[in-house]
Amino acid sequence: MKLSKILASTAALAFVATTGLAESHSGADIFVIGGKPDDPFWSIVKRGAEDAGLVVEAQGGSVTWLGPQNYDNLGVDAAELIRQAIDQGADAIIGPNWVPEAMDPAFEAVVAAGIPLVIYNAGGIEAADRLGALNYVGAVDYKAGVAGGDYLGNAGNLNGVCINSLPGAANIEDYCNGFVEGITNAGGKGTVLPLPATAQGNVTAVAQAIRAHLLQNPDINAVFTTANLDAVGAVQGIAQSGKAGQVALCGINFDEAILTNIANGSQACAIDQQGYQQGFYAVSILNGYVNYGLTIPTREILTGPGVIDSKTIEATMAGAKMGTR
Repeated sequence: MKLSKILASTAALAFVATTGLAESHSGADIFVIGGKPDDPFWSIVKRGAEDAGLVVEAQGGSVTWLGPQNYDNLGVDAAELIRQAIDQGADAIIGPNWVPEAMDPAFEAVVAAGIPLVIYNAGGIEAADRLGALNYVGAVDYKAGVAGGDYLGNAGNLNGVCINSLPGAANIEDYCNGFVEGITNAGGKGTVLPLPATAQGNVTAVAQAIRAHLLQNPDINAVFTTANLDAVGAVQGIAQSGKAGQVALCGINFDEAILTNIANGSQACAIDQQGYQQGFYAVSILNGYVNYGLTIPTREILTGPGVIDSKTIEATMAGAKMGTR
């Protein structure tokens, strides 16, 4: 069934179900902390949250998205957004545990206030357990990195570098550490190239950094990135270094530009964590819990990792055109 039909059916069912129920409660006001509004990956997560929000709104509730303007001071800014959600009377809160040392106190305040919490995207079930959250929805970042390193290493690209454009963010560190393990397990070796946080999402800065690094380290034949726009910059940096066709690229997440690069061979693979599912499931879980006391016994709900390469590119591109991949 096509997504449009699924959403239409979902909305219709929600309307029918709530004609007799909406009067008994005011619905759930759910706040979702996520990435920048113009971040390609986070726009997909936001789409998933908003689509689940069709049911929330039909039942008299709301879904509010809160994201930072930039990633320069990510942990502190995200913690402030969590506290804003508390102050604005959230019935439930969803958030990624990007920088635990900065964000844990804010999440603890959520639980202390009796507000149901779901951790998604970053932190894993360990963060959910530590913070008293109902569930974790997302991929396991370390395993996603391992998948990328394994893919590149087994393809014969045995000297790789992970581009960390957001040092200090726990999920990015996990991606890179996992990548090093994956390529090492495949018989190769891996290193990490940290960049200033201002480089995250800056295609030109990432391209320049990768170009310089490849020229200084000519034996490197694999690059792993941890964000959409970093992968775009990596394609440019590899080409600018004269290494196109010699250095294989894989990265976390994707958008239509990245899928086009996979289709034309300038990027080998992307590691899929299905961001749409993260937003959709997290909102749905909390809406059911607040309104009806429903729980999901499987507390770790994994949305990845999966590998997108030339073998699966056509089906994935079809999903991207619908705004869900």
